[in-house]
Amino acid sequence: MTGVGIIDVSGDRVSPVYYGAIKAGSGEFTERLGIIFSGLQDLIREYRPDEAAIETVFVAHNAASAIKLGQARGAAVCAALSCELPVADYSPRSVKQAIVGRGGADKTQVQHMVGLLLGIQGPIQNDAADALAVALCHQHTSHTLARMATMGR
Repeated sequence: MTGVGIIDVSGDRVSPVYYGAIKAGSGEFTERLGIIFSGLQDLIREYRPDEAAIETVFVAHNAASAIKLGQARGAAVCAALSCELPVADYSPRSVKQAIVGRGGADKTQVQHMVGLLLGIQGPIQNDAADALAVALCHQHTSHTLARMATMGR
């Protein structure tokens, strides 16, 4: 499953546009990568975001899982680039830091803060909450960098 989160930024106001997950099923791995690629392309064409942000792969204990995550991430990056979107990368730690204020926050803390920041009532599926967190981190980082650039003039 690959989480997707699309937000709208209007001034200081941020609101959710779409969030969910692309379910790639249990077929051949290459077919599942194709489902991720085409599913993201379809969502990009439908919602027309200006930019994409993707979480970098976190390598923990299982190298085989990290390789598969890297390939899924590559499919997502290629889908965004094929639709001419610029792509930003954020580490899981930097996303958690931006959303919760602690790089070591757990998933329930991230889900809770994403819900608060976006005014979403009720539970948010894990992968969708992670994707929205990456989108919020990107929005915050972009906004901060833009403000810093204007201060330096």
